[in-house]
Amino acid sequence: MNFASEASIATKIRRMAARVRWGQPEISRRGLDPCRMAIEGDPATPEAFSFLVLGDSGTGRHRRGSPQRRVAEQLLAHGSDARFLLHTGDVVYLVGSSEQYRDNFIRPYREWIVGGDDWRRLVYDRLVFRVPFLPVLGNHDYYDIPVPLALLAGLTAPVRRLLRAWIDLDVGWHGSFVGQAWANAFLDVLAAVPEHQLATHLDATRTAVVDGAPCLLYSPGHFTRLPNRYYALRWAGVDVFALDSNTFNQPLPPEPQGPAETSAREQGLRRRRQAFELERMALLRSLDGGDDDDARDDRAAKFEQLAEQIRDLDKQLASGATARAGLAPECDGAQLDWFAEALIASWRNPAVRGRLLVLHHPPYVTEASKWDQGQTLAVRAQLRRVLDRVAAALGPLPAGRPLLDLAFSGHAHCLEVLSTGDTGHGDAHIPWVICGGSGYSLRRQRKEGPDLKEGPPGAERDVAHSRLFLGRSGRGSNLRRAYSALRVDVAAGSPLRLTLTPLVAEKASGTWQSYALPGLQP
Repeated sequence: MNFASEASIATKIRRMAARVRWGQPEISRRGLDPCRMAIEGDPATPEAFSFLVLGDSGTGRHRRGSPQRRVAEQLLAHGSDARFLLHTGDVVYLVGSSEQYRDNFIRPYREWIVGGDDWRRLVYDRLVFRVPFLPVLGNHDYYDIPVPLALLAGLTAPVRRLLRAWIDLDVGWHGSFVGQAWANAFLDVLAAVPEHQLATHLDATRTAVVDGAPCLLYSPGHFTRLPNRYYALRWAGVDVFALDSNTFNQPLPPEPQGPAETSAREQGLRRRRQAFELERMALLRSLDGGDDDDARDDRAAKFEQLAEQIRDLDKQLASGATARAGLAPECDGAQLDWFAEALIASWRNPAVRGRLLVLHHPPYVTEASKWDQGQTLAVRAQLRRVLDRVAAALGPLPAGRPLLDLAFSGHAHCLEVLSTGDTGHGDAHIPWVICGGSGYSLRRQRKEGPDLKEGPPGAERDVAHSRLFLGRSGRGSNLRRAYSALRVDVAAGSPLRLTLTPLVAEKASGTWQSYALPGLQP
């Protein structure tokens, strides 16, 4: 049995829509843009500014020397003038529980929160940020605990071995309730506003106007809520699009094959699953070992990695069964349509000088456990369809610019800078930053190296190249753990010019060292 369970895509969409009263008549009557927000103080001119990026940070497992806090201190040291922070998801491990927000989120980032000097008194669903803190949902922010395990945890306290293992796995007594904790922490949850107060609340919070439509105003220090689980904002002429990739990451079914080939493929998937399951159970028996934090962290992180790989295989098997039943895989078409239309409008708007994207699941990555997962390839395919549609609508772009100036993701526990090549699609020549090494246990780059290929055997072609990879490296006494975040400097003027500065908190031989790498252009 998995320690975490995951709702269907349809359930995620329905639950999150209810929380923001999607389609509520009063919102429609006012002509509000439900997915757009403005940040108070936007200069609306192409001036220089900087922002910060972090992701996959929300661990509370370390008893001392928290990597998450070390990275947070780097952010503070290098980002005193940052206009906002982007978080690429997995704000709280392991199952996005409200009971863990205080230690796993509020405590490490207390300087960014109003009242953070007395962080123990802060309540997770009443946070107000001093500087805009702009997250997307990660898979762990959606996870729950299966009912049998929740009952076991609540009713059988004497089962100390299981409880010790749970503590090391960073799991509490309940999960996220399909993203409810994340919504309560970051969204303007209109479902919590009494009907007779809704008009007054909208009058007070939807005071901004962007491209002619009224929308939510994010006011640092006063009202710091997001309008929806996916959203857009503009700062100094740069559009930022934030997506919820958890609702379009269902692995695509394989190409139609004969019964024998299909059976062989599924048997191979099941054999891999069984091998991962056996390895995971062996790790579980060792999770309560009495050695140091790093050793416990390594085992617990490996356990979580195996659980993710098993979950991905289960999704691949489910997609195959869905296809044989004549059904299409679940996909959040409404969100992808919104993104396509918003990106087209952005390119047609002369007030916009650049476009950034942030989502949790990376379509391209060379981290060893994620690069060829079904979910990775599904997100790549879904984004390609959107960007192909945008490219067809826009035609050739000025000076051969890519459709996105820079895209950010997490999920893979590393910091990586890579670029796509001539993919033959709308995602060609886009620079990607995978920022998922900000606190949770790190992973290695794949042994196959920095070049990603695709296509049938014998006819493969390069589609992306990795320029920088920071994560876990070396072994034994030479083991290095490079936790990380990112500072992004945006130059004044147009077209958009960016400089990326990796911020690193590295642990090697029991000693911490913090530093910034030289800036690089994406």
